[in-house]
Amino acid sequence: PLHVGFTSDRGANTIDVHWYTRKTVLHHVWDNSIIETEEERFYDSNVNEMIDAIQKNITTVWAKQAKAWEACSKTTCPDLYASEGIKAACDWAYKGVHEDSVLEDDYFLTRSPMVNLRLAQGGVRLAATLNRIFG
Repeated sequence: PLHVGFTSDRGANTIDVHWYTRKTVLHHVWDNSIIETEEERFYDSNVNEMIDAIQKNITTVWAKQAKAWEACSKTTCPDLYASEGIKAACDWAYKGVHEDSVLEDDYFLTRSPMVNLRLAQGGVRLAATLNRIFG
């Protein structure tokens, strides 16, 4: 969601934080650290198992939502995706974070479900777009 974050902090690229003990920026936490930590902790560092779990959720837990993710008119999709992204950034990524925050289990465990949802949405939407293009 930070790809549509605030220009003042370059999408959280200027917000220094600690991911557990490692110094990084908030944008990197959302693009990499949460995903890598989840993969290590819950999937024994097996990315294919993590992908399988997200795919299973797309066809079960999020099945009704996934149909809506696929559907959009060609001109309104980017606006919808950006609006969802900035809302997620404000509600989840930026919330409770300040310069030099130490982000640990509480942040990880409360944010990883949103990361998984955004990964699922992105996958479904990319597939739908490619199907529309190459039909």
